Amino acid sequence: MNNILELHQVCKAFPKQKNMKSAFTLDHVSFSLPYGAILGFVGENGAGKTTTIGCILNTIVNKEGTIKLFGRQMRDADTDLRERIGVVYDSDNFPSYWTPTKLSQIMQGFYKTWDASLFQSYLDRFKLPAGLKIKHYSRGMSMKLAIAAAISHHPQLLILDEATSGLDPVMRDEMLDVFLEFVQEEDHSILLSSHITSDLEKIADYIVFIHDGKIILTASKNDLVYNYAVMRLKESQFQALDPDDILAFRKRDLQIDVLVSNGKEAAGKYKDVVIDHTSIDEIMLLLIKGEQV
Repeated sequence: MNNILELHQVCKAFPKQKNMKSAFTLDHVSFSLPYGAILGFVGENGAGKTTTIGCILNTIVNKEGTIKLFGRQMRDADTDLRERIGVVYDSDNFPSYWTPTKLSQIMQGFYKTWDASLFQSYLDRFKLPAGLKIKHYSRGMSMKLAIAAAISHHPQLLILDEATSGLDPVMRDEMLDVFLEFVQEEDHSILLSSHITSDLEKIADYIVFIHDGKIILTASKNDLVYNYAVMRLKESQFQALDPDDILAFRKRDLQIDVLVSNGKEAAGKYKDVVIDHTSIDEIMLLLIKGEQV
């Protein structure tokens, strides 16, 4: 068994609500996360990241498709599987009137594997006062506390929904170090939902792009960073391209940006054109805002 998490053709439809422009559908979502890896789950707000995570955790029941965790489909009664998963949400994770000391006592009752000593070591490392009510914590402190709690029952899989958003660069870098330490264990993995693509460029092994409820690209981070490229073209140069080489394109004033999956091959095939290395941020922008041939 090579994958800690597998989604196959997962679908979930939501009717249109008053605060929604249209109905939303999670449309045949498929991807997998190997053991010992970090997968960056990327998409704009409302793309379906949190809905997908809800389906994985069985807090949202998917209409079609299968989801396997550790090779099994998780049911409500499968508390042994839940013990092996640590979760951090972007929003408030714990009641504001608790203290970390109270949190540790509560977690002791929830998780057989809760490690109060490990939790205290993270409080010390993150400089989090154990007796201070969470409502007095800053956002950064609250996220550090949630991450400490998620790790302190010794899970194998961390699911982090925008866990680094809103943190300053120093705090984010500190959290990324913690995530890299976590996956040093070969049977540990992380699913990191984020729109901060610079974080994913630092630590992710794989990137999955989701847009409007559909997976639009899955690739290794190294492939995206080292092989994908953007051609900067004039209209006449664009017209001469083989359509099969174009993943997406976007017109900007007198220039057309074209996303290709192999910059070296494109450079050999098309002479006298400007080809730049690209970033995950620009790839996402071209895939979402650009056009396909």
